[in-house]
Amino acid sequence: MTEPKPRTRDELAADLRALGVERGDTLFVHSSFKSLGPLDGGAGAMVAAIEDVIGPDGLLLMPSFNLHKGDRAATWNHATSPATTGWLTEFFRQMPGTVRSDHYSHAVAARGRGAAEIVAGHRRHEGMKSPWDLAPWGASYGEHSPMILAMNVGAMAVGQPRPSKVLMLGVDYHSSTYTHVVEVIDWNRRLATDAKAEYFWLNREKLGAWWDEQGRVRRGRVGLAECRLFGIRDFVETCCEAVVREPWVFYKWYPKPEGV
Repeated sequence: MTEPKPRTRDELAADLRALGVERGDTLFVHSSFKSLGPLDGGAGAMVAAIEDVIGPDGLLLMPSFNLHKGDRAATWNHATSPATTGWLTEFFRQMPGTVRSDHYSHAVAARGRGAAEIVAGHRRHEGMKSPWDLAPWGASYGEHSPMILAMNVGAMAVGQPRPSKVLMLGVDYHSSTYTHVVEVIDWNRRLATDAKAEYFWLNREKLGAWWDEQGRVRRGRVGLAECRLFGIRDFVETCCEAVVREPWVFYKWYPKPEGV
């Protein structure tokens, strides 16, 4: 069997443009580096291709989580703890000019327009609470967290705001941290009327399959990887509405009402 020819930086950029990535985009990227196939230039070619497409006014973010089993806080070092969310994210973390938020568990790395500002507030406590909040670190998904700021910041193209996007390179919804955002928003909604409200975990595959059916996802290949591109706020708001409407459908363990 003939080995596939390594994809070049320019070819990857063309794939990204065909998928719908645009100049000035804010992109939150989840990835499986292996799924991309052979690349001429390795992980650096993939990052460079993304930056070629989004340009100097774009903002590129990747999860830089510390998901070691056991005591994550004890293993956390802002400068040296590796990203456990795949090789591309670890390569990205170590690139000169990349900045990283200081959170023992759910750190985010960023490059581009406003990168330093978007990661700076992850030790602040304002906004939604979540199960990963642990002093002295701030609210994992609070209003100053990179995940929430990325959802809200948008991007500027020819003076017009454009919604921030999730780019999924060869991964499914099990890898999407924005499913956690849906969980956290819904939990805080229920906490407002019940201080003992339980935190429920979404069935990510079921929620993702439902979201795919809504027709708001761009799909295509980047390299050899099957990829998705969609608006962050559109995903979060639409999924929140669905979860509130039928929580027993999307949560893993949620009592189904009688007669439904």
